[in-house]
Amino acid sequence: MTTIPFTPDMTLRPEVTAFFDAPTNTISYVVKDLKSLSCAVIDSVMDIDYAAGRITYDGADKIIAFITEQGLKLEWLIETHVHADHLSAAPYIQSKLGGKLGIGENIVTVQETFGKIFNEGTEFQRDGSQFDRLFKDGDSYQIGGMTARVMHTPGHTPACMTHTIGDASFVGDTLFMPDGGSARADFPGGDARTLYRSIQRVLALPREMRLFMCHDYGPNGRDIQWETTVGDEIDHNIHVGKGTDEDSFVAMREARDATLAMPKLIIPSLQVNMRAGQLPPKDEDGKTFLKVPINGL
Repeated sequence: MTTIPFTPDMTLRPEVTAFFDAPTNTISYVVKDLKSLSCAVIDSVMDIDYAAGRITYDGADKIIAFITEQGLKLEWLIETHVHADHLSAAPYIQSKLGGKLGIGENIVTVQETFGKIFNEGTEFQRDGSQFDRLFKDGDSYQIGGMTARVMHTPGHTPACMTHTIGDASFVGDTLFMPDGGSARADFPGGDARTLYRSIQRVLALPREMRLFMCHDYGPNGRDIQWETTVGDEIDHNIHVGKGTDEDSFVAMREARDATLAMPKLIIPSLQVNMRAGQLPPKDEDGKTFLKVPINGL
């Protein structure tokens, strides 16, 4: 029997504002407590022109402007996982507005794996200390008067977490919109069978639970969307809907993953995001560099 580590408060309906980043097809969120000015930012994006080696913060500045104009107090910056397709802007936003930065406790597994792949030295800490809070399955935290609950949903990566705040759950890359299916599970530390079981935990939430995606690619040319429900996923998800069994999902997912190219930004994203959004340390000349592991991924 699939279990979830808490009972969600479906009477609580937080205010959710989405910010779509077209270059990476990422959706970031500001989640506001209805009874106070407290808020959280989930899965922010730092802009990179990879070919030019240039970092900018246009998307993050839009989120900062929104929070500032609304007079909100930023309490949390949440990473649902270590993203492989965009760079986090969490430390930049934190430097402007404060707040604590949180991720799942299995970030240490990701840091150990990719610390080796990128040949990081002993100065790169692999204990998650770059973050303010490492969440365990079933943990909670406060956004004003709202209690946010955390559920470990690995498979895409070892550190994936679903964050549930009232009737709203932020699933990261575990699920896509019903016509998009599910996330790939072939990155180091990923596993299709684990992903299926994590998805079942999400689908064990109430049918009316709102689900917010981290990515959408507009399958078949439809407009970009980012919100659905547990019920819609159960009834219509092309990978796990209508009672798809575990073995069938694993066979489909592994065959599909074998055909997928690596995300365009995986090399800079992993180096930055395993550091909680910080760039690698500068060299003796004050310059910052990213590494390209040859045949390492």
